[in-house]
Amino acid sequence: MKDSSGRLAATGAVHIWHGRAPHTPDPADLAVLDDEELRLVHSRRAAVRSHYAHAHASLRRVLADHYLGGPPEAIRFGRHPCPRCEDGRHGRPRVLSPATGMEFSLSRSGPHWALAVTAAGHIGLDIESRGDLDADALSGLVLSGLVLSGGERDRIRAAGHGDARRELFLRAWTRKEAVLKAVGVGIATDLSRLDVRVAEQGPVRVEHIERDDRSHWLVDEPELAPGLVAALARRADRPGPVVVRGVPFRRTGNEAHGAMAVPGPSGGGSAR
Repeated sequence: MKDSSGRLAATGAVHIWHGRAPHTPDPADLAVLDDEELRLVHSRRAAVRSHYAHAHASLRRVLADHYLGGPPEAIRFGRHPCPRCEDGRHGRPRVLSPATGMEFSLSRSGPHWALAVTAAGHIGLDIESRGDLDADALSGLVLSGLVLSGGERDRIRAAGHGDARRELFLRAWTRKEAVLKAVGVGIATDLSRLDVRVAEQGPVRVEHIERDDRSHWLVDEPELAPGLVAALARRADRPGPVVVRGVPFRRTGNEAHGAMAVPGPSGGGSAR
């Protein structure tokens, strides 16, 4: 299949794919990974090795099957230079080969993975599981001042306790992660300086300041699997359609994995 970056760039579209990893590593997943990915698989705890392997194998398969062509194991990945220090080892991930104008962002939460693909510039995607945040951890994060701006902290405190507070905090966290991934600096920054308008439902326009550079991002809240909270950040000047695309079930051994097809585009945003 030929590189479809021209078609994606013309519409400013973002495609989001998502799925779920099996409980144990699938040899078919391991077979498409490169040496560095395999090293990272084996460096992880046994319980999460299959999560990492399946997410990165799925990244390769989606890119190869739907955008770039060729075998998934032939794709070579690298990094854009970090906008803060210009180090090429920890900027935004990119495809080195085959040559393409497409950008992508991969996120994992437990066995779940999600991938955003576009040709409309920088992009960031984050997913988090509601079940991973208990009440004690939430209270500590809200009170610490390390994650939230003053306004965000006040708004979340005003929500009281329970589900409402958790939803607002997860909205804040995923939006911040998505924006910082799109910028290319990750969360190694002062998260409290980035206000993501937590009181408002998406899409919202968020400003990020890096040194003297101001950038503006449109942050959507795509609906993926039940139990997940997601945020997608993309350039505010390219608000094309966001389409959630399903990864069909496939069965290996005694396990079925992947995500059921999700019809239609995600909610929120413009030009749906």
